This record gives sequence, structure tokens and C-alpha cells, in this order.
Amino acid sequence: MTISEPLLRKAARALLLVGVAAPLFALASVLIAVACYADFNHARQYLSELGGATATQPWIFNLGVMIAGAMTAVAGGGFGLAVLLLCRAPVSAVVVGGLFIAAGVGLFLSSLYPWPDPRHMAINLGLGIQLAPVFLLIALRQTLAMTRLKRFLLAVFLLMVVLTVLTKHLVFPGTVNDFNVGYWERAFAIVLVGWVGVAAHLMRRQLAP
Repeated sequence: MTISEPLLRKAARALLLVGVAAPLFALASVLIAVACYADFNHARQYLSELGGATATQPWIFNLGVMIAGAMTAVAGGGFGLAVLLLCRAPVSAVVVGGLFIAAGVGLFLSSLYPWPDPRHMAINLGLGIQLAPVFLLIALRQTLAMTRLKRFLLAVFLLMVVLTVLTKHLVFPGTVNDFNVGYWERAFAIVLVGWVGVAAHLMRRQLAP
């Protein structure tokens, strides 16, 4: 028994809606955690410290990261299915979906081991999601549609490359330092997480009946 394409499109749209909501949920969790952390220093402290031993209510951030991780993994299914339906590119669909699932697992695991536990660094699995725009572009290259999405994905990827180069001190060493590292992390996080919601929204529109 095969599943009809209209039903698959409906399922993909539902999963992508989770992708639209995930960045908003993550942002709300961070803002609430910050509000509960007296004297949190945005310039010098990392976001992970919102769930660490010095936080007043660390469970807020850690629970938020856990749920956001689960939502990211679910959204990965939507992205993979959307690529399969819109581009007929099964390999790209598996890779894109896998990158999102890995990111979700990393976030989930990091919430179980709050900072500064070394196991918290499982969150680095989420950095693989930086490659998702590239594989989405590869999948979309044969279609004339979704020009806006293609341009957006290219811009996002280039911006993430610039932020990676700067924050890893590969160029202009000293630009990112102990006195402003928090601001750079916030900028990176907004791009890294925010693009998911925009891309999910645009792909949902393309899948509309």
C-alpha cells in the first residue's frame, strides 16, 4: 500500500510547522531564563550558563533546550520529506533530515548534562546544521521555482561562514574576545537557529495545495 502524495504533502507541512515554531520557542526559553538570572552578563557569558550552576532557575533553560532539540529533530523529518517531494532528491533528503536529527539529538543530550559538565559539549552536534543550507541548495538546483528560498539559503550559509571564521579567530584575531564573546555567540545563535524557521515557512508555502 502506497501513501498518496497529497497525504505526504500534508504530513510534510505539519512537520515543517514544528520547524517554524522551534526558533520562536527557543527564543522564548532564553528570554525567560535571562529574566530569571539576576545580573546575567550578555557580553561576557555564554548562553549555556543560563542552565549552569550559577543560574537561579537553570531548569528553565535546560528544559527549553531539551524541547527545542526534540522539535528540531521532528522538523528534520519535514525538511527531508519536503526535499523528496519538491526536488525528487532522495539522497539530499536523507542528508538534510539527518543533519537536523543530529542537531536535535545534540541539543537534547546537552540539556541532560548542564554546563560546565564536559558532556554538555554534545551540543556541538548542532553545528552540523550549518551544512543543511548547502544540501538544500544542491537539491533545489534543478528546479526553477523557490528562487527566494535559494537566495536566502545562500546568504545564510555565507553569513555563517563569516561568523565561524571570526569566532574561531581564523582572521582578525582579537575581534572576538572575553569582553564581547557573548554578543558574538548571540549573533551566531540567531542565524544558526533563525534560518530554520524562515526556510521551513517558505517550504511549507511551496507544498501548499
